[in-house]
Amino acid sequence: MTDSLKARVREKLLRQIAEDGGTAADLAEADDPRLITLESDLATLDEVDDDDPIVDELATRYWVP
Repeated sequence: MTDSLKARVREKLLRQIAEDGGTAADLAEADDPRLITLESDLATLDEVDDDDPIVDELATRYWVP
């Protein structure tokens, strides 16, 4: 597998956001705690380097191999 762990975690977060309420109506309400957490974790992931320990933490949290 050539994708980095960070790329796989990012893909999983984006997929979960889309599956758990990625519709315009869901995003407009913006009060779903799960979506807020997913978006926050995605923002955090985008700010760190590939070798940052937070990548491993998020991979464990979201069951990314």
